[in-house]
Amino acid sequence: MRLQGGKNGIRGNWLSCFFAKPCCGEVFLVESEVVMVSDSCKKRFGKIMLEQMELLEQVEIAPNIFSMILKGQMVSQMQAGQFLHIRVPDDSKLLRRPISIAEIDRDNLTCRIIYRIEGGGTAIFSQLPFGAFLDVMGPQGNGFDLSPVRAGDHALIIGGGIGVPPLLEVAKELHAKGARVTAVLGYADKSAVILEAEMKKYAEVIVTTDNGSYGRQGYVSAVVDELSQDYVAVYSCGAPAMLQYVDHKFQDHPHAYLSMESRMACGMGACYACVVHVAGQDESVNKRVCEDGPVFETGTIIV
Repeated sequence: MRLQGGKNGIRGNWLSCFFAKPCCGEVFLVESEVVMVSDSCKKRFGKIMLEQMELLEQVEIAPNIFSMILKGQMVSQMQAGQFLHIRVPDDSKLLRRPISIAEIDRDNLTCRIIYRIEGGGTAIFSQLPFGAFLDVMGPQGNGFDLSPVRAGDHALIIGGGIGVPPLLEVAKELHAKGARVTAVLGYADKSAVILEAEMKKYAEVIVTTDNGSYGRQGYVSAVVDELSQDYVAVYSCGAPAMLQYVDHKFQDHPHAYLSMESRMACGMGACYACVVHVAGQDESVNKRVCEDGPVFETGTIIV
């Protein structure tokens, strides 16, 4: 393994494993197939890596919303609901951008991410040519727990806007298990609708738009309230108002999950810039979206 120093951190074609131990104020760089985590730290789905991933494809799928296909070894470690922390190839942009993983192809070591242009950093991403390499840290965070769902079970997916992408891999993996999946997806208007066709491969899909320009008019909550409530598991990601609804409606459900979005700095849990308050606890008791999330069980945090 060859590493080079740089003003933005460690550089190199491949750092096989990168793991942070923020609970004691230290950061370890570990080269290992298995990372052993002490009981005092959050246990992840797997190791975190730092890799130069190749951009194989990029297309604008809706106004200011882009789909990227990336190739790299870390795909083998990815789980539905995790995210990538991507460095902007511009030295004036100091912070990495967290982008959720939409699809995982472990056989071909490729993954799909979908992002919306929110500022200068993501605008730079949108201009990158095929064959470019991105400095990617990941896979990060704790993803969705799909283990409660078995063949023949019924699962519900609730997504809104740019929160729909991480739910696509959930639908795909649940479908592969033989589960029945219903997906209720909400968007601002017809132009913002993304991933409907892809989601229909794995789920019964109901689309809503705020203005009624496509699908049903209104919010996803109106549709969910009409549906059967007999679900083995519920998976959601979207705007805070939508997640508040899901959290309230499925607060006592044993397998209902929220995927939170948050601005991040370090992305490893050391800086505490992305905290959410724990439900039923003092305001000083927090969880970190990047380290303890981004997926949380309903009823456990204040949305």
